[in-house]
Amino acid sequence: MNILLTGGTGFVGRQVSNHCQIKMQVVREGEKHQYHPVHIIKALDKHTRWQGAFDDIDSIIHLAGLAHSHSFTDEDYQSVNVNGTLHFASEAAKAGVSRFVFVSSIGVNGTSTTSTPFSIKSQLSPHNAYAKSKLNAELGLKTISEETGMELVIVRPTLVYGTNAPGNFGSLTRLVSKTPLLPFALTKNRRDFISVKNLADLLVTCAKHPNAANHTFLASESETVSISVFTNAIAKGLGTSLIQLPVPVSLMRLAGKMLGKAEMVDQLVGNLEVDSSNLKEVLDWTPPYTMEESMAFLKQEK
Repeated sequence: MNILLTGGTGFVGRQVSNHCQIKMQVVREGEKHQYHPVHIIKALDKHTRWQGAFDDIDSIIHLAGLAHSHSFTDEDYQSVNVNGTLHFASEAAKAGVSRFVFVSSIGVNGTSTTSTPFSIKSQLSPHNAYAKSKLNAELGLKTISEETGMELVIVRPTLVYGTNAPGNFGSLTRLVSKTPLLPFALTKNRRDFISVKNLADLLVTCAKHPNAANHTFLASESETVSISVFTNAIAKGLGTSLIQLPVPVSLMRLAGKMLGKAEMVDQLVGNLEVDSSNLKEVLDWTPPYTMEESMAFLKQEK
């Protein structure tokens, strides 16, 4: 099977391209060069020409797009994550590509959970322009799939962790490496995560497995942990020691509000659980690496 990977130079894309032998292409203004990762972030719009890009391609893993950042506008997200993605998928369908694996975001479901984990049946509640763009892309892709018969697989990852991860995990890793003290001894929240190596394995499985067609998966390792357990695992992976201080969660939330960091604090001490049971039920997929094994790569790959 030949898989076309977009976003191959990104954090997840690099891991996917390392995971297995994939036929990849660079596409720019209609030119095609074999055996290199696709890099189409700036060219991913409704005007990009895709002639010849899909020759001999069976499935697409689509990672390219604008990530969550305050530097992008609503229009930027609409142009790239929605219009560009839908144009790309339409051209792929016309060319006879059998399957389109779209990497969305758990933000489509919302920012936090209470007593019930998010599931594929949960009401959707995208909380910012980035998450809304991912949902709009999902909806448009479903229409394309229905009209053309191209199989669609939607994957909404929880927070992805691993060596050189951007965003919150990268910040946490740097913090753990620099300080022996963190304030999470009393924090008993429940969050789901997925390592970049496990996500890469899952995405390739979604591209190949016959049962994946037209399913949505909430991607996690089904190993729900507190932020205390998670940061302890980071410390162990880095080979450093860590002491958790007994700071009340209410005090951390208050400090977050006073410092204008309420959202960041909530991401650390709030809950975000997902029901990933259909990964096993539909794909017979379980994570190849435990959290401990995944964290061990932090030191090995530094």
